[in-house]
Amino acid sequence: MSLAGVSCLVTGAGGFLGQRIVRLLLEEEKELAEIRTLDKAFSYEARRNFTNFKGQTVVKILEGDIRDVTFLNSACQGVSLVIHTASIIDTLGLAEKQLLWEVNVTGTQLLLDACVRSNVQHFIYTSTIEVIGPNCRGDPICNGDEDTAYESTSGFPYAQSKRLAETSVLKANGQTLKDGGIFLTCALRSMYIFGEGCPFLQSHLDKSLLNKNVYLRISRKEALVNPVYVGNIAWAHIQVAKALRNPEKAKHIQGHFYYISDDTPHLSYADLNYELTKELGFRIEPHLPMPLMMLYYFALLLEVVSFLLRPFVKYIPSTNRHLVILLNTQFTFSYRKAWRDFGYVPRYKWKEAKQRTSQWVASVIPQRREYLKNKAA
Repeated sequence: MSLAGVSCLVTGAGGFLGQRIVRLLLEEEKELAEIRTLDKAFSYEARRNFTNFKGQTVVKILEGDIRDVTFLNSACQGVSLVIHTASIIDTLGLAEKQLLWEVNVTGTQLLLDACVRSNVQHFIYTSTIEVIGPNCRGDPICNGDEDTAYESTSGFPYAQSKRLAETSVLKANGQTLKDGGIFLTCALRSMYIFGEGCPFLQSHLDKSLLNKNVYLRISRKEALVNPVYVGNIAWAHIQVAKALRNPEKAKHIQGHFYYISDDTPHLSYADLNYELTKELGFRIEPHLPMPLMMLYYFALLLEVVSFLLRPFVKYIPSTNRHLVILLNTQFTFSYRKAWRDFGYVPRYKWKEAKQRTSQWVASVIPQRREYLKNKAA
């Protein structure tokens, strides 16, 4: 199946993953009728890339708020496929909880409602492994899948908001549309995403540049995870979008979530940063800054200080217990079910993903050094 003649709305299209999905759609689905790119704001680079596209697919840029019902109704009118990547990603607690809920949870529900009113047939939600864990005990998962039983106890706001949003997406599956059709939904639970333009990788790069090209050891070497390359998670969205147009495949996909990974070697988060840039002369600290248990209680102390200071000043600690557990728990998943149900196979091998990411890092190092220099001045 192809997406020929389809009108598609991509939310969060100005972001790291959203831009890559739009780019792949334009490159691979040349008979796509229209792509509507939606975000609260677009960078100059993203806007230029979308408007300079030479092809028969119509590209529209929609700037607006995911919480604006009128805006969503207009954006969804005449669309048959929605890929919903827009969300606030917050692992430190920087965002106000109310804003996090309004965008991630309420915004998703408002978009679902707009889709039903506008007879949108297919809805794909970009979820995350954080909806399942790691839990507060740091129980590991090795090569898990969609049937793996796990006690999810994370009370961290970001994880909670994504879990509730995913639940609402899957619950909406099977609703009757105004024209009598059936609304089909699914969710893709992505691993940690790396690649060109990754904001988290850039943040770690900045810290290493300030530390004489040495990455901070933020996770134990044995805390293995299997990150996914941005091109592959974007490709998975396109693969499942095409599969949903096949009635037989759609029967197996609708109302379900899927873990999406690739052939990236199982590494700790810290060692992934190092592996991507070691050829550029970067190194990594051999040990955590303190024993793991001590690091956990240090994070707890910082949280207590933040709580006590709340009436007077907003203090966001540099780490928290959730982050300590997340970075130091083995948590790996297989994409077998995605392969079985909708034919997902990673488009980019690890060697190419690493090369592309390393080249991007090399290209931004001079400007990041200049930025950090001016910031310190």
